[in-house]
Amino acid sequence: MTKLVKQTLRDSKKARWTALVILSFTMFAGYMFTEVISPLKPIMERSLGMNSTDYGFITSAYGIFNVFLLMLIFVGIFLDRFGIRFSTIASALIMIIGGSIKYAAFKGIIGSPDIPMHIPIVNLELTTQVFWAGFGFAVFGVGVEYAGITVSKSVAKWFKGKEMALAMGMQVAIARVGSFAPLAFGAKIANTYDVPTTILIVVVFLILGLLGFFYYNTLDKKLETQIEEEANSSGEDQFKLSDLLVIFGNLGFWLIALLCVFFYSTVFPFYKYGPDLMVNKFGVSEEWAGLLPSLVPFGTMLLTPIFGSIYDKKGKGASIMILGSVLLMIVHVIFYLPFITNVVAAFFNVILLGIAFSLVPSAMWPSVPKIIPERQLGSAYAVIFWVQNFGLWGIPLAVGIVLDNTNPGVAEAKAAGEAVTYDYQTTWTIFVGLTILAFLTALWLKAEDKRKAYGLELPNIKK
Repeated sequence: MTKLVKQTLRDSKKARWTALVILSFTMFAGYMFTEVISPLKPIMERSLGMNSTDYGFITSAYGIFNVFLLMLIFVGIFLDRFGIRFSTIASALIMIIGGSIKYAAFKGIIGSPDIPMHIPIVNLELTTQVFWAGFGFAVFGVGVEYAGITVSKSVAKWFKGKEMALAMGMQVAIARVGSFAPLAFGAKIANTYDVPTTILIVVVFLILGLLGFFYYNTLDKKLETQIEEEANSSGEDQFKLSDLLVIFGNLGFWLIALLCVFFYSTVFPFYKYGPDLMVNKFGVSEEWAGLLPSLVPFGTMLLTPIFGSIYDKKGKGASIMILGSVLLMIVHVIFYLPFITNVVAAFFNVILLGIAFSLVPSAMWPSVPKIIPERQLGSAYAVIFWVQNFGLWGIPLAVGIVLDNTNPGVAEAKAAGEAVTYDYQTTWTIFVGLTILAFLTALWLKAEDKRKAYGLELPNIKK
């Protein structure tokens, strides 16, 4: 006798894609806040008297708590232990708290640009305003990464055995619009109003994202009541610390984690310093300096779903990651070369970066469920995000420090209104080195997939 297959809410295309859009909106808001000051470095130097090290500290603070307090490990365990609905609300609230602290620092409500303080661990001299702005961003970083792993697990839940790579690609695409908006228009808004107002606008979007998560939870609860043993709450969400051994002992998992940190460390910090590079190397006006870097997320929102759909139907996930790594290496070598200063060349190079940034994530995130069992998926994504945060913390800070040290006196001259520029060539060797490591890791991952038969080269859709 043929066994009847019970239909659930995720079998409805309308329901699962509606859930995806709601999840994606909150990540859209989170990505907006992540990049809200990325095009504002020249404005902050001129209007707030900050230098590259100050800017590097604030932007790198994103990963401090995630890395050194192991917050991503903890939130991954919370996700697997307490479930998706708890984690959506908790992550959104943390984002709002962190975003509000950062706004208050820039507004002068807490901290001061005139009170110095010393950070002994990294031997930095900062102001209390810079410290609290970084502190708020560090709190926000915990929340947005928590939201990211929660959304990843949620998408895997709704699209299991269906268009998972396409769905994850669409989620990334919608979220990346959030990166595009401040990069493209943030400097214009900041010049029209001021830096604190620009930040406040995005905090409002974070609040709207929290409301979206409340609505999503009603759908998630309906789905969970429909699923029997496949999504048994006591089975899926129950988590034991010993389950971490399944993750830590898997070489394929660690290769994806390393690829993630090397790859993203050459893209997200580019959002932070790309606009300033456009001003100093390619002669773009500071008001529109973020426009070219904004093409990266704009391109990914178009291409990532396409590459995800190819992975769903044709497979070749490991090969897609290798191709993306090769393109990324080419991009940063071109940015490094000192004789390439034409803005047209920068335009086409940014387009190439957008293609590379579409290829790797479209295959990398859907590959994790092929390597790690579903019960440990939340913690697996959390560990990957934790490793990634080493790069998101360390690289922006390193770039800022190297930029100041190789360009002595430039920040002070800019603050005084002098027409001087930064030389980025030495600094850019950081990005070139990381792309080489990403490429080598992608090659190793493909070899490991062939040895262990994870199925990274196989389609995701089960016929």
